[in-house]
Amino acid sequence: MATDDDRQAALRLAGQAHEVGRVSGRKPWREALQWISRGRLGRRHGWPVVPELATPWQDTISPERTGWRNRAANLDDEHAFAVDYRICRRCRLGWVENPYTMPQYERCGLATAGLAALCAEHLGLAWHTLGGHSTDAQAFWTAVGTDVPGGYQQRSLCPHVTS
Repeated sequence: MATDDDRQAALRLAGQAHEVGRVSGRKPWREALQWISRGRLGRRHGWPVVPELATPWQDTISPERTGWRNRAANLDDEHAFAVDYRICRRCRLGWVENPYTMPQYERCGLATAGLAALCAEHLGLAWHTLGGHSTDAQAFWTAVGTDVPGGYQQRSLCPHVTS
């Protein structure tokens, strides 16, 4: 059960969604090796190490999906909200997957603020998800997808993006 202090902290955090610390996660030498070997060499093995950032909202490499990014909001040294995302500038498409808000911070606007910040940073993209939406999540996706191009409807990755 969330306390009033927890809810107030989450509401303040939602208001800071545009203040994001970033870690690129790019390794040019690894990317070159993968390109030269047509993907046979230079693959990442194990979980990526993501450095700590001083900002409450962070944009880092996804710990679960190669080539994806992770947007997270931190309260008390834990992820209060997190979502993985991927974009294709060529097709002007974006995908989000597995948004998660810790139960004590649900309905405090963290998911709405985090997804809105992604849309604002990547103007002109239509946003989608890969998987179907569970019955329990349909109200959430309808609410956050209002006025969002693509509306977070299910769509496969384009040919320019590998899963």
